[in-house]
Amino acid sequence: MVAFRVTRVGTTPFDGQKPGTSGLRKKVKVFTQPHYLQNFVQATFNALGSDKVKGATLVISGDGRYFSKDAIQIITKMAAANGVRRVWVGQHGLMSTPAVSAVVRDRVGANGSKANGAFILTASHNPGGPHEDFGVKYNMENGGPAPEGVTNKIYENTTTIKEYLIAEGLPDADISKTGVSSFEGPDGKFDVDVFDSTIDYVKLMKSIFDFPSIQKLLSSPKFGFCYDALHGVAGYYAKRIFVEELGGKESSLLNCVPKEDFGGGHPDPNLTYAKELVARMGLSKSHSEPNPPEFGAAADGDADRNMILGKRFFVTPSDSVAIIAANAVEAIPYFSGGLKGVARSMPTSAALDVVAKSLNLKFYEVPTGWKFFGNLMDAGMCSICGEESFGTGSDHIREKDGVWAVLAWLSILANKNKDNLGGEKLVSVEDIVRQHWATYGRHYYTRYDYENVDAAGAKELMAHLVKLQSSLDEVNNDDTLTDSDDSPSRGVKFASKAKTTEGSQIGSGSMDLMLEKLLEWVELWGDSSQEQGEASDGRRIKAIIASCPKYKQDKKKGDMYLVTWEGEPLHRASWLMDKDFRCTKARCAKTPDIYGFGRKNIWKALECSSHVENSRGCTYL
Repeated sequence: MVAFRVTRVGTTPFDGQKPGTSGLRKKVKVFTQPHYLQNFVQATFNALGSDKVKGATLVISGDGRYFSKDAIQIITKMAAANGVRRVWVGQHGLMSTPAVSAVVRDRVGANGSKANGAFILTASHNPGGPHEDFGVKYNMENGGPAPEGVTNKIYENTTTIKEYLIAEGLPDADISKTGVSSFEGPDGKFDVDVFDSTIDYVKLMKSIFDFPSIQKLLSSPKFGFCYDALHGVAGYYAKRIFVEELGGKESSLLNCVPKEDFGGGHPDPNLTYAKELVARMGLSKSHSEPNPPEFGAAADGDADRNMILGKRFFVTPSDSVAIIAANAVEAIPYFSGGLKGVARSMPTSAALDVVAKSLNLKFYEVPTGWKFFGNLMDAGMCSICGEESFGTGSDHIREKDGVWAVLAWLSILANKNKDNLGGEKLVSVEDIVRQHWATYGRHYYTRYDYENVDAAGAKELMAHLVKLQSSLDEVNNDDTLTDSDDSPSRGVKFASKAKTTEGSQIGSGSMDLMLEKLLEWVELWGDSSQEQGEASDGRRIKAIIASCPKYKQDKKKGDMYLVTWEGEPLHRASWLMDKDFRCTKARCAKTPDIYGFGRKNIWKALECSSHVENSRGCTYL
């Protein structure tokens, strides 16, 4: 048995090693600086404390992006030096973020061991490659991201670190094949267990969903299916689940070979970056597919995000989680006993709120960051949750789960078509969404991101918006969010008190590198006897204007407006909107001028700049 010794390596702190909501993300050239990764990993071990490190079992894997293989070897050697008993590594270093959570929660080693935590190597939906992004985050024994109390300690440790521990004489682990390698160190035996990470995850999915029912749907000649992994780690699971387990055609898989640089693409599952899938589903401006499949989906780099498409139809993430929640009990065996509750992040539309109210479900709103959903789930208060940034999940793990979301939609489709597979026309994704709108109302939603903004300026703007809350009588002011982790609010909430609005909604601003502008309004159908009432034109309008660096206060005509957005074409911000966003007015000649909640006019003006019929359509009012 190979023996190793522990070496203490002197080091000095690096600036800016503060974890965000999803760990530490930087350019590869930053992570590859001497001691940079080692400092962060040692700071993490120190934050956890020797009682949670010595003798522990840790998972070390990720989405396979550039520098992952080197990082796995470094962290493995540091784990050995810090007294960890064993590490579990996915074969080839591949393990999706949701699969890591599942492995931490459910896997039992040959000797009865259970994981105590995990280092996940991913920068999520960010590009990969030598000149792109890398990331590392730590997940706790519940399978979820480390709480802020831990990440704050990690950051504090990075500012004072003087040395790190590493195992000298420990050879690189062969992660290309499964098996256990054992070594001897000062604290005793140390094992590296390389295993097929699809096994535990597939087992979990089969315990949640009715695979035979989905298999019948996929075998129907009328049902076409397409899944795009964008060369992320989801491709590692797609073939195993959609082809081998469910009998789908291998030709239905796009970009399902994981690559270190994601094939040179941007592994972000939206209408902009999933171009090949968008074209195949008949939603491309430049290419019209004559016969698109009935169902399409895409994943991001680490497989925790998802995009759902129907034939020439886009499902917004906010609608997606609401529709899953509305159909879960009937369509998904795991939820047959009912839902404990539902939750959404603060920037997500109120579509889920309406479902919760209608079905008498407990509803929660949390800050941005999946760890806050985990708090609710650990307390037994939430079954299904989601966020507008293409994240959806449930309490089966403590991360969002892109493949789970796809299987949830396939389950809903299978249930809707269980007596119709031999009929002339299947119930489609579009049919399901439109029926949902008819039942609960349709929430129109858009988001505009200002990336890489000055952090100090962003904080100043957010402070200004908080100050405005107390001086505006026209809006409901509420920045209190469900958060059992005592985290400060990450956004500012404004909702009109006017009688022509229904409920409330959110705008948010990230406190680091990005500010988000959010805008939502809802169209409800029905007669005046409905509980939610009806505006004179048959529609209710909800408008949410939130923080944006280009916003300015507008005091024109003596009115005190909250914010004004002038001269910015709304359709440029409409990547979350579906193909039905078309202006109903004959005059479509000018750029939208959107005014916030003025004292005399709740909704000042909105006109679109052109008729657009595709997914980047202009605003409908």
